[in-house]
Amino acid sequence: MLDCLLKNGTVIDGTGGSRHKADVGIRNGRIVFIGKASEPAVRTIDATGLVIAPGFIDIHTHYDAQVFWDGALTPSPLHGVTSVVGGNCGFSVAPLIAESADYLRRMLAKVEGIPLETLEMGVDWAWNSFGEYLDLMEGKLAINAGFLVGHSAIRRNTMGEAAVGGSASPAEIQDMARRLRESLEQGALGFSSSLAFTHNDGAGNPVPSRSASHEELLTLARELRHVPGTSLEFIPGLGVFPPEIRDLMAGMSLAANRPLNWNVLFVNGKQPDIHQAQLTVSDEAAEKGARVVALTPAQPLRIRINFASGFGLELVPGWKKILNLPLAERLVAFADPATREELSGGEAGGMFRRMAEWHNFIVDNTYAPENKDFCGKTIGEIAEAQGKDPLDTMIDISLTDGLRTSFLQPTRGDDEETWKMRGEVWQDERTVVGASDSGAHLDMLDTFTATTSLLGPGVRERKLISLEEAVRQLTDVPASLYGIKDRGRIAKGFHADLVVFDPERIDPGPVVYKEDLPGGACRLYAQGQGIEHVLVEGTDVVRSGTLTDARPGTVLRAGRDTTSVEVPGGASS
Repeated sequence: MLDCLLKNGTVIDGTGGSRHKADVGIRNGRIVFIGKASEPAVRTIDATGLVIAPGFIDIHTHYDAQVFWDGALTPSPLHGVTSVVGGNCGFSVAPLIAESADYLRRMLAKVEGIPLETLEMGVDWAWNSFGEYLDLMEGKLAINAGFLVGHSAIRRNTMGEAAVGGSASPAEIQDMARRLRESLEQGALGFSSSLAFTHNDGAGNPVPSRSASHEELLTLARELRHVPGTSLEFIPGLGVFPPEIRDLMAGMSLAANRPLNWNVLFVNGKQPDIHQAQLTVSDEAAEKGARVVALTPAQPLRIRINFASGFGLELVPGWKKILNLPLAERLVAFADPATREELSGGEAGGMFRRMAEWHNFIVDNTYAPENKDFCGKTIGEIAEAQGKDPLDTMIDISLTDGLRTSFLQPTRGDDEETWKMRGEVWQDERTVVGASDSGAHLDMLDTFTATTSLLGPGVRERKLISLEEAVRQLTDVPASLYGIKDRGRIAKGFHADLVVFDPERIDPGPVVYKEDLPGGACRLYAQGQGIEHVLVEGTDVVRSGTLTDARPGTVLRAGRDTTSVEVPGGASS
């Protein structure tokens, strides 16, 4: 007797091969056959007219804290995701020492856009080792989740306040290596770090990893080769990378004897030379026996800002000092004409120039009743109607909302040429599709719809790649990159992590604001359309498009649930 039978569906197995009609049988959480059913089942799912695919795998999330107040890791399963990896960008919440807890909370609040009160009220911070952290999740997850060790966490634990801006001594580097090795041996999936100049802590200073020497990064990367099933993630910065960073990325891959996944490769139809130059890093690494793979988004970027979190606005000259003030003092400062005069003189440079084009922002979400009618209008339109300066208009609206007003930039990369290039980059062997950032920038980004955005706007609407290839990019490609065992394909013996969707209806769905965070803060949210069923270990976590209360997810641990993915030149390094 089968536990579950998916009947009359169209199977797309994740390999990139042609779709075919078949039934899928499940017993004890595993796939036991693909073909024509001849055995009865405890329950049957009619998949007529629907696609049966492997559950989608999202290797770039920040669910490290959310696991404690939302074991379903929403909204990911509503978009077909059955496995996630957290701890990216050098930011993890384990291992933890008491002296670092407040710093890490405030760093996450700033750099990953998770409200501080949510982190304080939704998490008890009652662990020390990485193994203890993972143990706390057992039996509480709807989907599978594994976590990397963040460089900034272990650097802070080792160096204390000196981790910010200070150089590590040889002894301190070895202590970080020890903390990393212990965490990996306890089940952490790998190591992550960041040199991005946009990453600042709760005090507005560079996060600890930004002060690391290349020697420190290489030493820590080298720890991965000693623990099976580990992976490497890194943010080198923005733009075209200088030679020393290109050498570092290849060197980290060789030191770890693992592929290096870097974040993030944006595509711009008007400046294709940038992403093309970035991709050559992979070619140079391959010549050295290393492997470097770019994480690339599935959709255009829709950025929302607000004056409460201030993320992104600190890049505008003159704004950082104001945004680092406590909220009460910030309210007073924004109301001061002298401060406004000072702020209006700043203009972001380079790729951040649009951040100071106040007239182009659209009012996306408000709180005060008098602001309700502004939603959907540009600041320029409102300012003209009121006879005011655009920045003054924007600040006045925000002040009446307690600085919580959400302002939306015009969507980036929604032109046809950029979409076409995006489709080409998805299929490039030097990339992996993702960058959902789920669990982070909760009121700023809606990139958590990455999977349904790829399959809906990317495949169904624009036909940029085949449905079979799109499914492969969301399943087997990330599973193979991170060595995730027995997941990412529909094959006999594999875990029964499956998504059943309607290829004619699949879509991200409308993005809304949902006030469900601990402490009462709101977040962006969307329930994918056309996702009918999502199964983890053969158990429904989404049934008929609705979340269930089931918690069959596995805490993914290095070596047990993953296998080593080595690079050609790694053995001799």
